[in-house]
Amino acid sequence: MSGAALGIEIVVVFFLALFLLHRYGDFKKQQRMVLFGTLLAWYLCFLIVFILPLDVSTQVSELLIVFPLSVRTLCHKPWSYIPDGIMPVFWRVVYWTSQCLTWLLLPFMQSYARSGGFSITGKIKTALIENAIYYGTYLLIFGSLLIYVAVHPELYELQTIGITAANTWGLFLLVLLLGYGLVEIPRSYWNSSRHGHLLVKTYFKASKLMTEKADAEENLEDVMEEVRKVSESIKYNHPLRKYIDTILRKCPLDYQEKMGRNMDDYEDFDDKQNTYPTEKSLVKLHKQVIYAVQRHNRTRVQWQILLQQAIHLEDVAKNETSSTHQFVHSFPSSEPAGWFSRYIYTPTVEWYWECLLKRWFYRLLSIVLTLFSVVVVWSECTFFSTRPVLSLFAIFIQLAERDYNYLYIEMACFITIFFLCTCVYSTVFRIRVFNYYYLASHHQTDAYSLQFSGMLFCRLTPPLCLNFLGLIHMDSAISHQEKLQTAYTSIMGSMRVLSFIANGFYIYYPMLIVILCIATYFSLGTRCLNLLGFQQFMDDSEMTSDLIDEGKELIRREKRKRQRIEDGENRRREWKERYGNPREDYAARNRSSHEMKETSYSDTVSSKAKYSRSGSRAERDRIELLQDAEPLDFNAEALTDDPLDAESGRHSGGRYLSMSSSRSRIFDDI
Repeated sequence: MSGAALGIEIVVVFFLALFLLHRYGDFKKQQRMVLFGTLLAWYLCFLIVFILPLDVSTQVSELLIVFPLSVRTLCHKPWSYIPDGIMPVFWRVVYWTSQCLTWLLLPFMQSYARSGGFSITGKIKTALIENAIYYGTYLLIFGSLLIYVAVHPELYELQTIGITAANTWGLFLLVLLLGYGLVEIPRSYWNSSRHGHLLVKTYFKASKLMTEKADAEENLEDVMEEVRKVSESIKYNHPLRKYIDTILRKCPLDYQEKMGRNMDDYEDFDDKQNTYPTEKSLVKLHKQVIYAVQRHNRTRVQWQILLQQAIHLEDVAKNETSSTHQFVHSFPSSEPAGWFSRYIYTPTVEWYWECLLKRWFYRLLSIVLTLFSVVVVWSECTFFSTRPVLSLFAIFIQLAERDYNYLYIEMACFITIFFLCTCVYSTVFRIRVFNYYYLASHHQTDAYSLQFSGMLFCRLTPPLCLNFLGLIHMDSAISHQEKLQTAYTSIMGSMRVLSFIANGFYIYYPMLIVILCIATYFSLGTRCLNLLGFQQFMDDSEMTSDLIDEGKELIRREKRKRQRIEDGENRRREWKERYGNPREDYAARNRSSHEMKETSYSDTVSSKAKYSRSGSRAERDRIELLQDAEPLDFNAEALTDDPLDAESGRHSGGRYLSMSSSRSRIFDDI
């Protein structure tokens, strides 16, 4: 079984990262480079978290070498034992790949994906200019480290100093996120068990989201108006027309149709009275279009999801007083029920789960997570004490070491580090920096936010793992014990290279978690944001009450609209079942009579043509040429069945790109 556990976890972690990326990203619309970079960053970070318990159990089994032979006979190697030489190479590849991603490649890819350039060269140029200050700061820090090593040659190599600097920055951010997650995650599950509180908060979110949705629609209208003006000023034969075609392809279809109907291909761009935009202004407009369309789509999808949640919570509140103990939906699904809903998750089972068992499950889960949070806070404040050992995680691991219970060691390590990662990573998924960084589910996250999350994961995971090893006293630099180190610690380097960091910052800074947990418990950050004008959900705020009432009215209005649509469909269905569909019968009769008339008319014409000898050969040739001729701007895609559009000379295809179909493929989106 040596190495089998490592291979299984590598495959499982890959599909886990792929699942999360599919939930937040969009495989069909987003660039392949963005998806690959984000997937690689998430995959490497999750891989470090899942493989580290195997490294710990392997390190414990290696202690058998220093024991006498009589003791070694009582011990055995773990089933997940990894042979020598594999883990150091594995950690070296994973760690340095993740560091290259977070400090070099992902920042460049962020600027590249956000650029509005029309070519690969233009996007690369924009990305290099935007990252000039970013990379210049790195060069300054690297030069300072070189000077430090030159002045103190007795110290270790420059690689270890660089790792220490990266971990110091990561630990600074880690404690902030961990302090928030240790309190907010248990509290969120406890609040989820309170249906009334959850429904009121959903009303609050609906009011805020409707405001954001209206703002996104207004912003899209303004940007589309600017696109329309530019599209009308630059005609098909203008050199910049290919850039306009690229911008139009990013616009919604209804706006493409509106702008395509008003185009006049016969005007020349050489008119001296017109002022034309520059390529730089078109790049800026292209960037605005991408941002406006993505934001509009995100708010629209989020509104539909939030509406479903509000309706479901209202259904739960209504069904709690039901005496039949069967869950009834206000708007049943139009899709036929599957075998799971028919035989397992029946309306009775759904009622007991939604109205009775779910709240108690969430309360029990919240209590368990609260106990874990208390243990983490205690261990973070006492992990530096080795005599006596005060860290509870270190006590659990040392008890398992005495009995050589490798399975218990791996499970304890996995549960501990998984809880720490959940607190940190969930905070990364929750936080929102205005509209620049926001991870939205249901494929609504933009490329910039995806890559920014990958950067955060790569910077937070190594110090998180080192902090975990310190909690269980597996890091000799913190525990001050001469014992065999894990392969991960040997690759990361010793923290003793900088004594003031190893003996000061790494030990006392994690104690700040206590203050952060207290601040999060009393919602000090929420209150500060509320004072600054950012509406936050607070029970004792008048503004919150007003937003709740507004959101409740919005949900009621949407329910009435949906109810009217459903009633109309039911009436049409009943009418069709009772009286059939006379309109279709009438149309079928008209169609058959029209075909009969056409058939008789064609037979008459053919018979006349057959026996008539009037008309010369030149006249017949002229008629054939007129029949074979096509209009100048003929396009098969522009055909329409609307007689009004056909008579007015307008086409309803809507996608006005250019008269040349070959040019549109050159400047496709990169």
